[in-house]
Amino acid sequence: MSVIASLRAALVALAALSLAACGINSVPAKEEVAKAKWADVQNAYQRRADLIPNLVSTVRGAAASERAILTEVTQARADATRITVSDDQLTDPAAMARFAEAQSRLTVTLQRLQEAYPDLQSQARFADLMTALEGSENRINTARDRYNEAVRDYNTEIRTFPSIIGAKIIHGAKPMVPFEASQAAQDAPSVNLDDIAAPPAPAANDNADAEAPAAAAN
Repeated sequence: MSVIASLRAALVALAALSLAACGINSVPAKEEVAKAKWADVQNAYQRRADLIPNLVSTVRGAAASERAILTEVTQARADATRITVSDDQLTDPAAMARFAEAQSRLTVTLQRLQEAYPDLQSQARFADLMTALEGSENRINTARDRYNEAVRDYNTEIRTFPSIIGAKIIHGAKPMVPFEASQAAQDAPSVNLDDIAAPPAPAANDNADAEAPAAAAN
């Protein structure tokens, strides 16, 4: 190999290393990771939304007095599933805020529904659904945390040297927006199942109480 050919090969290798160091590969790679984590967030919220129709149906059959809350839950679910955030909107704070607000409203209405839980303890189906709902909330929290970690990693990559060169000049990269739930929805709903298996008072006691006045009268 001639000296010129060797020099040319060395320059090509050096150029490739320089481009790699400037975020040519790392920036889009980290961006794709963040987008994948956002898909996990949306999947977790969808899992929760899929549980709600069965939950509403169960409560409707057991507690007619909770119809006002059921209406709120149904409407909040419709709003939450209607408002979505595409990959292209992950850099749009307004779009992320709308999504977070819609999901937070649904979380709050579900928490209100759970306030009626003592009246529904005898409904095994309700208990199963609430347990599944609690699991969904935990999945949502985990997915949000992982998405935010990926966003922090990506945002750090596009703002630090030397990746900032490729991020600005080649990719035109913009910072992604982390997910921030409203304060009212920070905590996953708690479900108290301690008394779910408590049996009703024996019928014999009721009969005894009813017969006591009659015996006294005799």
